[in-house]
Order: sequence, then C-alpha cells, then structure tokens
Amino acid sequence: MNKLNLQTTNIVDENIKKIAELFPNCLTERLDENGKPEVAIDFDQLRQELSKDIVEGPEERYQFTWPDKRNAIRLANAPTTDTLRPCREESVDFDNTQNLYIEGDNLQVLKLLRENYLGKVKMIYIDPPYNTGNDFVYNDDFAQSAGEYIHNSGQEDEEGNRLVANTESNGRFHTDWLNMIYPRLKVAKDLLSEDGVIFISIDDNEVENLKKLCNEVFGEQNFEGHIHWRRRHNQPNDKTKMIGIVAEHIIVYAKNSQYLKSVGVGKLDVTASFSNPDNDPKGPWASKPWKVGSDQSGSAYKIVTPTGKILDGEWMGEEKTYLQHLEEGRIYFPKGGDGFPRKKYYEFERTEEGQCATNWWTHEQFGHNQGANDYATSLFGKKNIFSNPKPVELIRGLIKVGNVKCEDVVLDFFSGSATVADTIMQLNAEDGGNRKFIMVQLPEATDEKSEAYKAGYKDICEIGKERIRRAGKKIVEEQKAKQADLFSGEQKPLDIGFRVLKLDSSNMQDVYYSPEQFNENLLFEDNIKHDRTDEDLLFQAMIELGIELSAKIEQREIAGKTVWSVADNYLMACFDKDVNETTITEIARQHPYYFVMRDSSLATDNVADNFEQIWEEYSKDTIRKIF
Repeated sequence: MNKLNLQTTNIVDENIKKIAELFPNCLTERLDENGKPEVAIDFDQLRQELSKDIVEGPEERYQFTWPDKRNAIRLANAPTTDTLRPCREESVDFDNTQNLYIEGDNLQVLKLLRENYLGKVKMIYIDPPYNTGNDFVYNDDFAQSAGEYIHNSGQEDEEGNRLVANTESNGRFHTDWLNMIYPRLKVAKDLLSEDGVIFISIDDNEVENLKKLCNEVFGEQNFEGHIHWRRRHNQPNDKTKMIGIVAEHIIVYAKNSQYLKSVGVGKLDVTASFSNPDNDPKGPWASKPWKVGSDQSGSAYKIVTPTGKILDGEWMGEEKTYLQHLEEGRIYFPKGGDGFPRKKYYEFERTEEGQCATNWWTHEQFGHNQGANDYATSLFGKKNIFSNPKPVELIRGLIKVGNVKCEDVVLDFFSGSATVADTIMQLNAEDGGNRKFIMVQLPEATDEKSEAYKAGYKDICEIGKERIRRAGKKIVEEQKAKQADLFSGEQKPLDIGFRVLKLDSSNMQDVYYSPEQFNENLLFEDNIKHDRTDEDLLFQAMIELGIELSAKIEQREIAGKTVWSVADNYLMACFDKDVNETTITEIARQHPYYFVMRDSSLATDNVADNFEQIWEEYSKDTIRKIF
C-alpha cells in the first residue's frame, strides 16, 4: 500500500505544473544539488512570454534554439493593427455562408483570428513550405520595430515581396525556416479547442526540427503520432539518390492530449472485406483469431470443435465469454468446422465504430500525388494548374482521425489549392454535416511561364478560390444525379460558399494611433481612411469585439439611415453621418449587446447631449463603442 505523504502539498511543484500547462516551452531540465535531473522553469523564457520585448538569458539548460529565436517569440507576441476587409465580388453566397477564405500574410491573419476564434478551432491542417532548397519562405523582418518597414538584409525585392527562396547555399537555411514557422505555430495553438488537434505535413529536411519545435510549442506530452504517408504509387527510379522518396511525414499534436482521450479520438472508415458465407442473419461479417498469438497471453481452457476435435490452448477471452459468443453465433470454425475458432465481427458494428488509425498510411486508402493531380485536372479542365496538391482522401482521413464533428471548424493557414475546403464540402454532402472551413493564403504570384498564369490565375489565391467554386458546383451536380434533394425538408442547405476577406492595414488614419506625431490641424480631420467602406468598418468592429467573421450580417434602414445587424442584433452599427435621435432610439429598442458608430456621426450637439439618456432609458446594458 502507499505511504502517507506526511507533508503539505509542494506549492512550487503545483505552480510549475500550472505554468507548464500555459507555457510548455518554458519547461526545461536541470541538475539538482545531488546532480540528478529535475524539472524546472526557464525563467528567461517565461519573462519572454510575458513581454513584447527581447529578454536575454545566458544560463545553460536543455533547450532547442537557433539564431533569432527570441525575435521569433517577440514576433508571435507583438500586436497587430491590421484588419480584414470583405470582398463580396469574389465571394460565393457571402450573406449565408459560414466558410472563410482569407488572403494575406498568415501570421497577421492568425493574430486577428485569435480575437474571434480563440479556443474554437477543432482541427488545423497545414502543408507549409518544406525547405527543400527551392521552396519560398515568408520573409518576416525580425529587425524592424513597431510601425517600421525596412528591407531585411536586402532580401525583399523593390516591390516589398514577402517571399524569398531559401536555398541550401544560404548560411541560415534551417534558421530562416524555423523563424518562419515558429511564431505561426505559437499563435495557431491559441485557436485550438481543448480537444483540438493539429496535423502538419513535412518532408525529411525539417521533420526533426519540426518535432522539437512542436514539443516546445504544444508540449511533448501532447505528441499524438508521426504518420508516414506513401505519397507515390509507383516505384522511384532516381539514380542520384541512395534511398528513393516515396513517403511524407505528418506530425500530429493535441492541444490537450489528456482531455482529448477523455472525449474520444476519431476513427477511420472501415476497410475490412465483409462477406456472409453462412447466411448469418446479422449480415456480412469478417473474423479474427480467438487463439492468442505466440507473443501474447490469454485464458487457458479446452474448446471442442463441431467435428469433435479437442483444442487445448490459450484463448483471447475467458471461457464464459467464449460460451456466450458461441451461443450468439459469433464463433466461426474454418476448415469445415475442424479449424481453430475465430470471432466474428459484423459490418454494421464496425461501420459505426470505425477502425483505429496507424502511423503508416497507404496510397491505396489515402490517395497519392498522381491521383490528386488527375483530380485537379478534371476540375480545371487543364493540367498543371497547381503542382502536387494533397489528395482529398488524405485530408478526409485526417478529418476522421481528428474527430471533426458536424459543426466543427477546420483551419488551414497554408491553404494552397484549398484541398481542405474541397474535402469538407464533400464530407458535409455525404453526412449532412455543417463543418466549416477557414482557408488562409498569401496571394503569392504564379510564375509567368506556368500553366496557371497562362490560364489567367495570377496568384495562388485565385487558384484556391476557383477550386472551391468548381468543387462546390461539382458536388451539387453529383447530388442531383443521385436524385438527392439537398435543399428540402429539415436538412440545412449544403454550404458550398465562402466569404472572402483580405488583409489590409487598419481602417484608421495613422493619427488615430499616434496623434502626438501630427499637427493640430490634422487632429480635426476624419480619423478613418477615405477609401474604406462602412462594411470595412463593420468587420474591424467584429474583430475587435470577438465576433466570428462568418456571423450573419443584415443591412436595414432605420429613419433613413443604414444600420448593420450582426448575429441577430448581437452587434448593431451605424456609420452614416447626421444620425438623429429617432435612429438612435429605434436601435436602442432592439437591445443589442454592442452598438458601434463613428465618433462624428451624430447630427447635432443636441443629439450628442441626449445620446446617453436614450440608451439609459431603452437599453442601458448595451455596450456602446465609437470609431
């Protein structure tokens, strides 16, 4: 039996556990006074997490580091003043869809999404640049201060492009890649729900570094597995390599592994072959040995076959369990009743339960590069629009393992050709689900010599958006061919739309953020940029107030003024000029949780004087905000 502890709880140990939960990268190891390893907190790292400035620390410790790592941490923690502007003309079913397609630098976009989707994303899948020596990586400027925009060691071109080729001749080959991916993963972690999971595709060049980095960001205890996916269906014949590359890596981490296990992990579709040779009334079945293997232990008892043979050995279950299965007709004796017993499992049972995933994913079940290329060709009607997109079968498997249920959100912030969006729409069409996607992609220019450019796609975002449009149309056509009415009865309409948002600088003039730098005359000008629309302001308000960017938006007219309603009056806004008491009163009667307007919108000083009184009378609990 266990001994009594005979001492109170070690508060230091408890505090270390709490810090480790919040900041797993601050957990390290050191030698105690007896020379034995012990868990400790890296206080320099903790100070860094609690500061937007750089913190130095020379003490030796076990750690994974590289040049500019502290700046990468600072970059992840630094705030952004950027915003997201809606683009209705490039969207599909803007007013009704719950899906998002966001164009822009994914680090800044992730920071903005953190305001609205903190802890709400069930699954993240990313397929970042692999750092093969030819891939482009994001050129985050670690040297610049807030609001400063300078060339980073000459690596930006004259147009300020943010992507640079990270060739193997670069002395910072691994460093640049790690500095790119680290802050993005740190911010992305905050978006995951408590039972959320992240899947990251990578190749041999950075897989070791990626795993160490993820151990730091997500916590080593939350490592769920390392999937090897055979991406090639044919045999390589590359005479320049000793080992031909046929597989890619997918690293898997949970937000909270312990909680994930408590609510249940996902299962893959059953792939076993079922038949019914004995006309079992329970339907098609397959079987597995009841006798234990040579390296297993079981229960010892005697079994009599239908032919009278006595089998003495160790079996998978106890004798009473065997007899129960025998009575239920679940025991099958092959070889005309003379072979070793096998336990039946039925197709209807396994279809409901699914099967556990392994760390080896075959191309037969999870697709391959050539199949994905062929599918893209069939969608676009032209070859080589996008090089080697991930197959739908692979993403489908990951979504299944991630246990993404019918209302969950899936995020891909290196969305490329938007395979994730395509897969989610297909799954929703199959089971009537309402899974939602958020795609994020930098509008990286296509090569002028590429087939994509020749076909009119000037950047990757144009390819991704067009794929979603075509895939959605294809899904609806296939459903109609099956005579399945997606839009009748109580079933929700299939969401094949997406709301396009584009990253841009703040809607506010620079004077709004640093008025001390401007003269007195400028302070009296409109603090909103002249090219920004009311809907631009609405979306910045939604970001600021933590409202999901896919929320329902309605436009109304009240007393001659345009009024915006978001999420059934949760937020109401009016950005018109010369707003009078009638408009304010009618809005207040709707009892919104938030109300937003320009600071210069009120028609007269008299309206301004009565503004607070109106709200106190009709909706005193409404939170009022102004631009």
